[in-house]
Order: sequence, then C-alpha cells, then structure tokens
Amino acid sequence: MTGRKEENDAFPTFRKPVRVWVGLGFPRQLNSVVDAYQFVIDWCGNSPEQKAAIRACKAALAGEIDAETARGIFVQFARRKDILAEQSPRNCVAGFRPSGSAIL
Repeated sequence: MTGRKEENDAFPTFRKPVRVWVGLGFPRQLNSVVDAYQFVIDWCGNSPEQKAAIRACKAALAGEIDAETARGIFVQFARRKDILAEQSPRNCVAGFRPSGSAIL
C-alpha cells in the first residue's frame, strides 16, 4: 500500500482510508481511489468540489497523479459536503453522527 500504482496493484490504494457518513449515519470506509471514485460519481450533485474529486480520481487511476493527492482532494469534497467521518470509531459504533451532517 504505497499510495502509488504499481505493477502488482490492481488499483492505487490510500495509505489511510477515508471514512464518510452514508445513509442514516453509518460510516463507510473508502480504501482506494476506485472506492472514492465510485462514491463521488454516485453522489447526487454537480458542485465544483465534486467535479474536482472526480477529475482527481480519474487522474490517479490513469497514473497521472498519486493516490494521496487524489485522496486529499476527495477529503476536501467530503469535508465541504459535511460527510467526512473524522470521529473516533467508538463514536461511530455508538451511532453518533455530528449535528448537521448530510444524509445521502
């Protein structure tokens, strides 16, 4: 898991997974550029942050940028949409969702 696409890696992975809130406040873990790409293209909307995240994921999948750069751009998208799960796993298990978090 180097964050870069290597010959033996099917897809670039993140050094640290990204957790986002989905549904009724459940955390979802995204481990790779493919995970983030699938999530962001399924997101309902057309914001500049979403477009940037889509472009970054596509570029990482093409080997034009590294996975960590795409991850950073995706994190900004998730933070802007208030779906980034930055709480500890203990809070997530207890069903905690920050107030104002978007529900997909």
